[in-house]
Amino acid sequence: MRSFKPLIVLVVVLAAILWKHYTGVPAPVAVPATTVAAAPALPAAPAADALPREARDTLALIARGGPFPHAQDGAVFGNYEGLLPKRARGYYHEYTVETPGARNRGARRIVTGGTPPVVWYYSDDHYRSFRRLEMAQ
Repeated sequence: MRSFKPLIVLVVVLAAILWKHYTGVPAPVAVPATTVAAAPALPAAPAADALPREARDTLALIARGGPFPHAQDGAVFGNYEGLLPKRARGYYHEYTVETPGARNRGARRIVTGGTPPVVWYYSDDHYRSFRRLEMAQ
């Protein structure tokens, strides 16, 4: 009986070459500014020192790179509520702000944007609203 192994290898190699050729990365396309979704309006930006002490502690942890008390700290924040400006997945990260007396993580969070962070948001109602923070330079 004749072996089909060389024929199968040839077909796989040709398929791989064609796949690579036809699935190449397309050239970038310019997007007019009018088609970019406008960022939702956020409340006035408070200074970070106007936040609760626990939020300032979390900001210090973020600045040091941890260690963080919760496994979820630093996880990608999906912005599923759509309240923050739209960015690519992975742009936003969330951090727990301790809530005195809470038996769980509580409702307070800091969300950062960019790596390293270039924009900071605070939510005290588990992502129902955000305030952009003005960080001292």
